[in-house]
Amino acid sequence: MSTAAIGQVLDLLMFVSLCALILTGIPVVFLLVGCAIVFGTLGILFGVFDTFLLGALAQRIFGTMTGETLVAIPLFVFMGIMLERSRIAEELLEAMGRLFGTVRGGLAISVSVVGALLAASTGIVGATVVTMGLIALPAMLRRGYDKRFACGTVCAAGTLGQIIPPSTVMVILGEVISAAYQQAQLAQGLFSIQTVSVGQLFAGSMVPGLMLVGLYILYQFILCLLRPEMGPAMPPEEAEGITTAQILRALLPPIILVIAVLGSILAGVATPTEAAAVGAIGATLLAGLRQEGGRHWPIWLAGLAAVALVALGLMFDMRLGRQAPPLADRIAIGVAGLLVVVLAAGVALALWRTFRGGVLGQVSHSTMTITAMIFATLIGATLFSLVFRGLGGDETVKELLSLIPGGPTGALVAVMILIFLMGFFLDFVEITIIVVPIVGPVLLAMGIDPIWLAVLIALNLQTSFLTPPFGFSLFYLGGVVPRGVGTADIYRGVVPYVCLQLLAIGLVMAFPALATWLPALLF
Repeated sequence: MSTAAIGQVLDLLMFVSLCALILTGIPVVFLLVGCAIVFGTLGILFGVFDTFLLGALAQRIFGTMTGETLVAIPLFVFMGIMLERSRIAEELLEAMGRLFGTVRGGLAISVSVVGALLAASTGIVGATVVTMGLIALPAMLRRGYDKRFACGTVCAAGTLGQIIPPSTVMVILGEVISAAYQQAQLAQGLFSIQTVSVGQLFAGSMVPGLMLVGLYILYQFILCLLRPEMGPAMPPEEAEGITTAQILRALLPPIILVIAVLGSILAGVATPTEAAAVGAIGATLLAGLRQEGGRHWPIWLAGLAAVALVALGLMFDMRLGRQAPPLADRIAIGVAGLLVVVLAAGVALALWRTFRGGVLGQVSHSTMTITAMIFATLIGATLFSLVFRGLGGDETVKELLSLIPGGPTGALVAVMILIFLMGFFLDFVEITIIVVPIVGPVLLAMGIDPIWLAVLIALNLQTSFLTPPFGFSLFYLGGVVPRGVGTADIYRGVVPYVCLQLLAIGLVMAFPALATWLPALLF
């Protein structure tokens, strides 16, 4: 057997072994490192792996850990968990439920609307599913909703945080797709490298994300119109009493946070990392307002100071390193300094209140745990990818995809099917950092638009949260369902929503402008 053939066999065995071992329940980071060591050693023994490549490992890990974009991950996670602890979801669900309750299927529609708002302000799937499972699901069942329909609605709405920005998966995917795009360009002999930013991916996922919410609501409305027993309307007397002030109190915090975070990215005012920091501060201020004890005006003043700082930054050049700046800029710098002091005082007060209430410790612990898991998996995947490529994995994947009929479209469809099937067994982080670096450069070298590809993958990864046996949303909801609701009800309830997500993937594949129009307009 030739050296190239041995390398191809080891590549395929390496990938298949990893997928098989994941089913054992061993943590993925250990499997990634273990497979890389075992097959790297076999490659050395058979003379098909150059140990010189391992010299790049430390540099790659250092680049991963110091990448500015990935700093947004712990900040977005912190923001989402802090908002979940500040009871914003409960207020939203109560207000939206009473607003839409008199319509058939109104509670299901309100859950989808709240899921979209929480997705755009938190992006934490587990927290959203659990919160709505504890609050919305019992309310839907008390009012006669079908168990399967109610469970599927809660699960599907909770996963919207994977596609509607800002989402953690888009940050990770942005880093991976950008590296794959650069690698594809270098392989084609192009040295004027173009890059893809996380902001472009956020913009690209906006329209498909909102389209998916629209598909959910349309399905719920039509289903309850044809079969009223699936989602009966709330009695009018139960929906009375909702005031405009209550609706605004529930809607304004997440909307303001969405405008501050997502709006600043899309407008080009801030990078995703800077916007994530703004979101973390905003979530902390909102959580501080909901803690009992003390006056709230310093926190409100801090929020106004943050808005004023953004306005000053847009109107004046406040760079400190300039020589002899104009008088107006110097005055603006002085005012900004005072505003920073006010903001810092408000944030300090909010942190103290959340610490005293026991919220800050829980949020910090959860943020550390999730972030450590993501970065440890990234490091393990770096070693796995290095060994896989050293064994000639890129050429193996290229040959396999080139054999698929239909050219780039056929290869793209095959990769989407592979990711969908892997979603039955793997987490979205694992698929993103294992599969995408392998197939991404090959697909991008075929001329596929990187933003379009990233949005399709993100939609596909969202589906993995709903597909048994390892759909995480199914587990999250299964842990909080009321008595009388079984696992079979949850699994059967999500089937229509999985079909809707596959329909959304098909629409984006058929009409790429759904993903590429907004980034082209803004960037």
